[in-house]
Amino acid sequence: MSGHNESILREPLITGKNITYAQITDDILLPVENKANKAWWIGFIISVCGATLWVVAVSYTFWFGIGAWGLNKTVGWAWDITGFVWWVGIGHAGTLISAVLLLFRQNWRNSINRSAEAMTIFAVICAATYVVSHMGRPWLAYWVLPLPNQFGSLWVNFNSPLVWDMFAISTYFSVSLLFWYTGLLPDIATIRDRAAGLRKKIYTVLSFGWNGNVKTWQRFEAVSLILAGISTPLVLSVHTIVSMDFATSVIPGWHTTIFPPYFVAGAIFSGFAMVLTLLLVARKVLGLENYITMFHIESMNKIIILTGSIVGVAYLTEFFIAWYSGSEYEQYAFINRSTGPYWWAYWMMMTCNVISPQLLWFKKIRTSIAATWILSIVVNIGMWFERFVIIVTSLHRDYLPSSWAMFYPTWVDVSVFVGSIGLFFTLFLLFLRVLPSIAIAEVKLLLKSASEQAKMELIKDGHLNKEQVQEYVESLEKFDSVKQEEYAKI
Repeated sequence: MSGHNESILREPLITGKNITYAQITDDILLPVENKANKAWWIGFIISVCGATLWVVAVSYTFWFGIGAWGLNKTVGWAWDITGFVWWVGIGHAGTLISAVLLLFRQNWRNSINRSAEAMTIFAVICAATYVVSHMGRPWLAYWVLPLPNQFGSLWVNFNSPLVWDMFAISTYFSVSLLFWYTGLLPDIATIRDRAAGLRKKIYTVLSFGWNGNVKTWQRFEAVSLILAGISTPLVLSVHTIVSMDFATSVIPGWHTTIFPPYFVAGAIFSGFAMVLTLLLVARKVLGLENYITMFHIESMNKIIILTGSIVGVAYLTEFFIAWYSGSEYEQYAFINRSTGPYWWAYWMMMTCNVISPQLLWFKKIRTSIAATWILSIVVNIGMWFERFVIIVTSLHRDYLPSSWAMFYPTWVDVSVFVGSIGLFFTLFLLFLRVLPSIAIAEVKLLLKSASEQAKMELIKDGHLNKEQVQEYVESLEKFDSVKQEEYAKI
């Protein structure tokens, strides 16, 4: 949906020479229409092993109850809620890229929105499994839904954070799934038209009769904008609701009004880091360097700098408000975080979330594939520790020293979390095999205006003066998919 003229000096969103519409389709559908390569199979087997571990751990939890976890009389929330909040946060980048950047007409989203939206769906599924598995009687999980009167006088407790989470997750999942699938329709139709036999029948059903005429495209764009408008408030509301699980309590360290914006910034921070973790590998393995360029990677790194800085300010604000409040309990909660038994988790959080993203201010690091990938993993490790620190350190020492206790995870705690990562990657790798990881139709819109070859034609035709050409060519030095010798010939 490109609605404005591209600056001839702007860095290209598609690189490569002699790129055609047909080649874009072939390149993006290569992993869908051909046999999986060895790298995919290795990743898939490892992920399935992790998903199997998740099935075993969750089944063990259902059979023996949450007493199988490391919870005790003091720490009633621990790895379960930590994992839940972590997964919900990771799901935020998909909606931001899809909805917010679409409304702001940021065309660099076109190459990354499909994978980010899929990541959102799978992350929310992983988060939802935590909501069910930490219930005392998970077979009665449907009780959190608004039930009809035939069930008798059974009403949900609207004061319960569990009910808030159910409404937040179900709304977020429904809108994100609808947005994702709507965007897929033109590309599913493309696969349908190229397939044969059973595959053609399956993709025919999935394409919902897409015929590609003008009226269909008009409705597609209108629906996309409407869904983007509906989805944008969800970016702010969903993690705000999750933060209220803590902020509405009276526990020192939780009872604070900074939690909603602070959680939202942290969610976008971790979400973009996970998008980079996934796409940098997919970009190399699937050969998509011409469509996921250094411009995309650098743009995402800039958002990580912004949101990481907001998170760092929130950490410092929490300490300041604890001191300024004059409440000795609030002050102790934060001193205990940084110097108590869990000091190592606190400083791991600070190092990963506050210090490491600042390295991205340096252009050399911000445009390095290896450094970006490592930092994206470091950020997500730090965001997991952030949730752990908020939850466990605020609970393990309460008002009565006689009830102080340490939390130690059991093999079930660890297995549920590691297994959920395996489940996530299993779903994502299956997605790469059956659906295009890049929005074909949206990328094609950029070929005539925002591609490297379109800009090269402008240079060849003499539409730029020498200084403009020099400025443009220098901006391409960071691109690993651009051949500089082509410009030397010109």
